[in-house]
Amino acid sequence: MTARPMHNRNVVFAAACAGMLLFGIVFLSLGSVNNMLAERFLLDMNAIGTLTALLPFGILLGSLVFGPVADRFGYQGLLIACALLVGAGLEGLASADSRRMVQACVFLIGFGGGVLNGATNALASDVSEGDRGARLSLLGVFFGIGALTMPGTLAALSRRYALSSIVSGVGLLALAPAAAFTVIRFPPPKRRGEPMSFTGGFALLKHPVFRLIVLALAVQSGMEGMSNDWMTRYFKLVTLAGRAADEWRAQLGLVAVTAGMVGARLALSGVLARVRSQAVLAVGLALAATGAAVLRQAPCYTASLAAALCLGAGLAPVYPILLSYVGDLFPARSGAAFSTLFTVALVGNMVMNKSFGALAHARGINQYAAVMLGCLALSAGLLILVLKRLRVHRAAEA
Repeated sequence: MTARPMHNRNVVFAAACAGMLLFGIVFLSLGSVNNMLAERFLLDMNAIGTLTALLPFGILLGSLVFGPVADRFGYQGLLIACALLVGAGLEGLASADSRRMVQACVFLIGFGGGVLNGATNALASDVSEGDRGARLSLLGVFFGIGALTMPGTLAALSRRYALSSIVSGVGLLALAPAAAFTVIRFPPPKRRGEPMSFTGGFALLKHPVFRLIVLALAVQSGMEGMSNDWMTRYFKLVTLAGRAADEWRAQLGLVAVTAGMVGARLALSGVLARVRSQAVLAVGLALAATGAAVLRQAPCYTASLAAALCLGAGLAPVYPILLSYVGDLFPARSGAAFSTLFTVALVGNMVMNKSFGALAHARGINQYAAVMLGCLALSAGLLILVLKRLRVHRAAEA
């Protein structure tokens, strides 16, 4: 009997990038179409709020599920199914005729996206031994490309085509990676034949290094979430002092954060091959703190844009570097480890964003920069502890 050929690491990594690009589309899908849905179904703010809660809930559930399934059954079927789920969800949004159908589609998109996010990170880690930080940074670039796909496509085509038709077309794009996943040979399951537990990965939290990494990424996820969700509001009400005519200028604040993060992660894919990750983390924190400090002074618009760019670039290294550490620590249980990590990180994102919303309501949106500086100080302390514990762990294993 002829042995089945081994998987090609570069081809599998390319598949992970395609899946991450699709997750990027998912992440901004609801924000891109909520005006269309609000007009079609006469949604008020409470109804829109329900939808915005369903998307992260679906992502959270997908993050919890993917790890045990990937470790037990492998990646191929999981990626195919969730790419199709995302495509079906987008098609459903385009043609939905009831609020319940919209809610179901938003949940499907979130769940499929949550699985794609976790599974592609774990998969990229599995096929990037010795180069995990650089490869995971490059993977993050594809998230940024995907995140810009939906709003960019809508902006470019909305003058000539109905929004529902454009959303349907984007949904059809999901068929391309799903088809590619069917012919690519993926790594075999790590825990074939073993019992599957959706909570077993949380036992890894007993590991002191992993526990600290999870806490650090919960804070990191919260900071990234606050930057994505509150930057345009901060620019509009603080930097631009609420001038209605400058709405497009406020949107550029978010574009600057996203561009800084995508550009930095693209650069990191080369830098991490030559520079120690500890130094990269230190520079990133300093850059992010500089951006937050400049924003706090509410200077001119151009300086604020540069500050937002610095903030995004400074936040960029933490996720790929810490995920590379987790991949090195648990190569045989990467699915369970990444599943636990992303689940806790998403909870951190939701808690920190909700808490900041309450603070902004009570004290004003101008507190954003000061809160970011405080979070960066907390992140720096956690990262120092992670690096110290990691050195002790490596010395004990040597």
